[in-house]
Amino acid sequence: MRSFYFYIFVKIIRVKNLFLQYKPFFVFLMKFFLAYFLMTFIYNNYLMSYGEMKVDAITKLVARNTELVLQLFDKDSYIIEDKPSQFVQLYYKNKYVARVIEGCNALSVMILFAAFVFAFSGKWLKTILYILTGCVIIHLLNVLRIAFLAMALYSYPEYEHVLHGVIFPLVIYAVVFILWVLWVQKFSDYATGTPKK
Repeated sequence: MRSFYFYIFVKIIRVKNLFLQYKPFFVFLMKFFLAYFLMTFIYNNYLMSYGEMKVDAITKLVARNTELVLQLFDKDSYIIEDKPSQFVQLYYKNKYVARVIEGCNALSVMILFAAFVFAFSGKWLKTILYILTGCVIIHLLNVLRIAFLAMALYSYPEYEHVLHGVIFPLVIYAVVFILWVLWVQKFSDYATGTPKK
């Protein structure tokens, strides 16, 4: 029986040493998942407040901004909110080309971005400003993504899968990755060589 307790004691010491050795990594993971799940919980409650048959305000904003971008290229571009459904119809040159749904508003990408930046946080003000700036960049890029996707679908509807599923998501995730790298290398506490202990 004594050997069992000794075995447990040794395991606890090893786990403690492992935690101490990789403490920055474990702190990063805890902060990341805490921020990610908290923001996701808040976002899901926000979505539930709209019920089953209503388009949420953020998705409407993305659709309206996309409409404005498309109207720079063609005045016969507009949106129609589909009342019995949870999407906004997007028309380009008077042709229905796409629907803007909740998944198109890039908020889940912003949550992922913000959680990562928070996990590698620097000074609070700098962290908050970087998250807000990054979210604005992601929003603008997303609106341009949807607008260019709509124009591409107008001319090349047969390439919908490649355009919607590969090329345009690749662009937005590449920009998010670049923003993360910039944060870690230029702005976070790790960039200055003084990570919090």
